[in-house]
Amino acid sequence: MAANGMPPSGLDKDQIFGMAEKEMEYRVELFNKMTQSCFNKCVDNKYKESELNMGENTCIDRCVSKYWHVTNLIGQLLGTGGKQ
Repeated sequence: MAANGMPPSGLDKDQIFGMAEKEMEYRVELFNKMTQSCFNKCVDNKYKESELNMGENTCIDRCVSKYWHVTNLIGQLLGTGGKQ
């Protein structure tokens, strides 16, 4: 979709839904990769407690923040052709 919320000209409804479906698949895959990556980095394999401790919570919070920051940065660079 264009920045103004209107569909790009020349695209029919099926193409727009196809693009939206691909975007949703991408976001689900991104979320799953981020979740797995941050969990593996921050949570010990030997579960001692039923809930995350303060260190694990902090680590996951920072990991997710960095993951989203890098993802957004890459998206901006690809969207502008590498120009800033």
